[in-house]
Amino acid sequence: MGTAQSLHVLKDELRASDCMPLVFLGHGSPMNAIEDTPYSRAWAELGRTLPRPQAILVVSAHWMTQRSTLVNVSALPRTIHDFYGFPDALYDERYPAPGAPDRAREVISMLADHHAEGDDTWGLDHGAWAVLKFLYPKADVPVFQLSIDMAGDLPHHLAIGRALADLRRRGVLILGSGNVVHNLRAMRPGGAPYDWAEAFDTLFAERLEARDHAAITDREGLGSLLKVAHPSLDHYIPAVTVAGASDAKDRLVFMNDGIDLASVSMRSFVYYQ
Repeated sequence: MGTAQSLHVLKDELRASDCMPLVFLGHGSPMNAIEDTPYSRAWAELGRTLPRPQAILVVSAHWMTQRSTLVNVSALPRTIHDFYGFPDALYDERYPAPGAPDRAREVISMLADHHAEGDDTWGLDHGAWAVLKFLYPKADVPVFQLSIDMAGDLPHHLAIGRALADLRRRGVLILGSGNVVHNLRAMRPGGAPYDWAEAFDTLFAERLEARDHAAITDREGLGSLLKVAHPSLDHYIPAVTVAGASDAKDRLVFMNDGIDLASVSMRSFVYYQ
């Protein structure tokens, strides 16, 4: 199913609910934030489809920590330009959304078993603001970020999602931002997708549809395919966390299911009830 058709289905089927959707977006190149691309157009259309949350919790590939899970408690999170060598227009971008300190402290409590701590030094990295500017362009929904502990294995990040699931019934939209396939070393602009990129992307989608969370978190079972699709797991972890927050009542819709730059999957997905 193509993106337009997927969003049409979502728009037709999404109903008022006491349970917020879950969203994972493949964010790809930072240039998607300032260029008119199929991806940015799909994000904008998704934003017109989604309900308005009370707050947004972002799990971004670009806030990595070691042996800690941090929750940003800033009242006014700064816009972080965590990339190099791009046009000035990209560095001029700002996303002045308010933070959600009270919600952030709730999350610290919810993740007590995962040794979560507050942080006021981070803000909104480009994994967050580059997509939020299309979802909620007025920047008027409170937003805060959760770091990804790179020392934790994949089941750990699935468990983080499970621990956060109740936020959906408290008006919080959980947004993961990364890529299902992300190998920048293998990029070839304009080139055809690698077979391994398509294979991992397809495998992930099939296992996600089957709710086979054990499979998508099994490093040994995913083997060499995972290693080539993700030389580092930072862009994969947010997808796992979002999957962990889903439950058996959720329906699943895919969008932007294509490979960019030969080695970056733009596949995105939404869970909703």
